Amino acid sequence: MKIPDNAIIPPEKLTNYLLVPRTKDDKSKFLAQAGFTQDNPEKLLTAIRQLVTNNEAIIDNVNEYGTFYTVTGYLEGINTINLAVVTVWLQSNYDGSFRFITLKPKKD
Repeated sequence: MKIPDNAIIPPEKLTNYLLVPRTKDDKSKFLAQAGFTQDNPEKLLTAIRQLVTNNEAIIDNVNEYGTFYTVTGYLEGINTINLAVVTVWLQSNYDGSFRFITLKPKKD
């Protein structure tokens, strides 16, 4: 299955979470390796959309909120470095919409 093209990726998830340095669970340094920074969140958005277009979604969990999916693959960096990641998505039980939850480095 594929995550639909109209899946919701809240801009603040990129600008206020993933690309912000944190003392715990910092993903900004990881993403910066591929050239993604707070100066170009639209590039990260494009890379995430490309990732889910090219890779299958796998059911990971089901709970009262809906069905959680993971999509594993490579984020194509803007500086020729590609990052192995796992993205997490939720298909809502409320309205059936798909929403981006987070991404994390893929552990080998």
